Amino acid sequence: MTTSDMTFQPVFNLKRPILIAGPCSAETEDQVLTTAHGLKGQGVDLFRAGIWKPRTRPGAFEGIGMPGLRWLKRVKEETGIPVTTEVATAQHVYDCLKFGIDVFWIGARTTVNPFSVQEIADALEGTDIPVLVKNPVNPDYKLWVGALERLHKAGLRRIAAIHRGFSSYGDFKYRNLPRWQMAIDLMQEFPGLEVICDISHICGRRDILAETAQKAYDLNFDGLMVEVHPTPDQAWSDAAQQLTPAQYAEMLQNLVRRAVTTDDPDFLASMENCRSAIDEIDEEIINLIAERMHLVKEIGVIKKEKNVAVLQPERFRALREALQRRGAKNELSPEFISLFLEAIHQESINQQETIINENTADQPASGNLWIND
Repeated sequence: MTTSDMTFQPVFNLKRPILIAGPCSAETEDQVLTTAHGLKGQGVDLFRAGIWKPRTRPGAFEGIGMPGLRWLKRVKEETGIPVTTEVATAQHVYDCLKFGIDVFWIGARTTVNPFSVQEIADALEGTDIPVLVKNPVNPDYKLWVGALERLHKAGLRRIAAIHRGFSSYGDFKYRNLPRWQMAIDLMQEFPGLEVICDISHICGRRDILAETAQKAYDLNFDGLMVEVHPTPDQAWSDAAQQLTPAQYAEMLQNLVRRAVTTDDPDFLASMENCRSAIDEIDEEIINLIAERMHLVKEIGVIKKEKNVAVLQPERFRALREALQRRGAKNELSPEFISLFLEAIHQESINQQETIINENTADQPASGNLWIND
């Protein structure tokens, strides 16, 4: 079976927007129940709370464990809201099944490990439990699709994806870079798959949650996962990115859901004009990049002839700073400029590496292939 043969059934019966909310971690029974009752009546489809928490470093709060499952059971009994928690092992799956957890989610640190995903898939085989799959912590599209494939091969069909952004090195506006295009690619490859945006983990800070939620709506995501806590500043994990139930309600009230398209002739004509202009600009951009790579190859020839090292740190720093300044002047985000520079450099690496390694079987290989034009 190829990925194109995979079919998915809706987890949420195509209700849009899909709303998943609750604390990052289940800390105490009172905290869990207070949050759940605060969310009751706000249209929440699924109450979320982490029971087992994979932390980056030891010593951090790693989840309350089994007692939290009893608290989630009480949430469902008292509020009527279905519940979900993260599973990372087969034992987690078995424990959740015993307590009647409605939906499981696979976290970013688990999606990145095919062995762990397969273990979960094997444990779920023969069940009809819905599963939400977060993107891997690193920007690897194939790993994300691979996790969906493993669950699908185990017979599961009620599967949805959660886009929670990707780890990166350096200071950025976001805790985890959205890299929106990867989620859009998933939507296009699997049009029947519900894709939900976890704005809390993308942002890492509550002051930009609303604008990121609106961005997700504008990109036609099926819904949102948001971390909500009765006293966010006292949360045992991820305090900076959580909202109170009242703040969550206010954010939802101010969000705008837009139509996917319209038959209005003026709209269609305007869109066609703009898209035609974009196509022309894109062609010009490709031609300019091709010219740039021609110069990159010329530089590679010169370096090879003079036996000059490929790595030129001062040039790289100057190039990065210049591009950031130009980007800011033209209202382009630092994140975009960093990604653009990364892509340009990777292609430059490939181009100059080919030049340097031509007919150099008897010559020592260069130790560092970072390109600096």
